Amino acid sequence: MAAPLNQQQLQQQLAAVAAAQTQAQTQAQAQAQSQAQQQLVQAQQLAAAQAQAGQAALTQQQQQQAQQQDDSVAKFKLLIPQLKDSLQNLMRIAAQNLSQNTTIDNGQKSNDTALQRFDKSLEEFYALCDQVELCLRLAFECLSQSIDSAKHSPNLVPTATKPDTVQTESLSYAQYLSMIKSQISCAKDIHNALLECSKRIASKGQI
Repeated sequence: MAAPLNQQQLQQQLAAVAAAQTQAQTQAQAQAQSQAQQQLVQAQQLAAAQAQAGQAALTQQQQQQAQQQDDSVAKFKLLIPQLKDSLQNLMRIAAQNLSQNTTIDNGQKSNDTALQRFDKSLEEFYALCDQVELCLRLAFECLSQSIDSAKHSPNLVPTATKPDTVQTESLSYAQYLSMIKSQISCAKDIHNALLECSKRIASKGQI
């Protein structure tokens, strides 16, 4: 049989067990803190990625809106549904007002419900028509400028953003500048010739 433990040995064993328990608790707390820190870092990274994605989406949306505002064709396409709804609303209000006026002319009692104003709806419809007209005029001017550019400068100028459009007959930037300068010089010569002609006509009229 093993000899019974004295009090000192029993206290040493109890102290060792307590130390082992304390060390295990400390390690568990450290591991839990490490996991919590890792989860916090992951959450921060996820939030930063979501914020960056949201900012990129917002920037792209703003760029698209800016392009739509600058593009007359895109703005025209956006105005067409609004114009259609405005026309339908105008016809509905006109029919309601006409029905009410007919009822009053026949000596019958009309409804007390207030109808929408026809002139206000008509003004809104005309405003949309004016915007559509401006968009179409702007698109026509852009098309005319493009046609004139292709007519007077048929050769393309290569750009860094579209290298696939470079052709063998493309102009270099120096050649393009030289052509533009010659066109400006020609325009000045025509202007001076017309100005001189007008001065001569004016001087002959005074004589």
